[in-house]
Amino acid sequence: MRRYSPRTVQAYARWVLAYIRFHDRRHPRALGPEHVRAYLTYLARVRCVAASTQNQALAALQFLYRDVLEQPLPSARGITPAKRPHVLPNVLSREDVRNVLAELRGTTRLMALLLYGSGLRLMECCQLRLKDVDLVRGELLVRRGKGGRDRVTMVPASMRIALEEQVRRVRRLHYRRVQAGGGFIELPGAFDRKSSHAMRSWSWCWLFPSQVEYLHEPSGQRRTHHVHATALQRAVSAAARRAGVAQRVGCHTFRHSFATHLLESGYDIRTVQELLGHRDVSTTMLYTHVLNKGGLGVRSPLDMDMR
Repeated sequence: MRRYSPRTVQAYARWVLAYIRFHDRRHPRALGPEHVRAYLTYLARVRCVAASTQNQALAALQFLYRDVLEQPLPSARGITPAKRPHVLPNVLSREDVRNVLAELRGTTRLMALLLYGSGLRLMECCQLRLKDVDLVRGELLVRRGKGGRDRVTMVPASMRIALEEQVRRVRRLHYRRVQAGGGFIELPGAFDRKSSHAMRSWSWCWLFPSQVEYLHEPSGQRRTHHVHATALQRAVSAAARRAGVAQRVGCHTFRHSFATHLLESGYDIRTVQELLGHRDVSTTMLYTHVLNKGGLGVRSPLDMDMR
């Protein structure tokens, strides 16, 4: 009802269940601020979770007491967000990016190329639809990105032919599924009621559809989902191991590398901010910390002429 993203809903539900189990399945109404503090302390000291993970658990419990049970937690001492450390983004060199991409094949390679070439987040890439790809203008329209905001980013010119072939492949697959009685696609919000024919329109197809359909039990329709995010995550991790890259490489590493390499090439930070979809330029400025430019781009005394 509050329009939270499905991933936020799932995360909050998991934390609430874990909190109840931690306190021997007692009802949350019978638990107070001291029990919340005990659970958060357990996460930090016993589970050794990151500050961001502890803060997510706190947000879930605050939502539970404030909006579900209507018993807001008092601003008691100790129930405060954990201080997050200042962590620099993990950025690959251009050579390491090429080596990792060279180890990928098929759809996962195409998706990883978009992560790096367009600066997409993982789910933004998975949820691309055919109608959001404009190969004539060289643009990708990212719908409902982080924070529910749309933005436009680039299509790498070197990927245009591969994406054209991917679009043709998806359209052929969609027509075969429609002829077989399936081919239904999940639409956002209530759009399926506003335009019922859109559920089988090729323009709404996922750019990277799953290889198998699933049965939507309420409607009895055979629907197509996009490629699951974990499939790409596993493929990228395995490719990094085969490439012999020492750093920890995930899908988001490509986005960090995209931003850093653009700044290294001299592009304006405001332009990079728009491409990434950051609300505040201070978030984008994090990538300037890993550049050998600006006031911190000094030469080491060891490299100077010691005459």
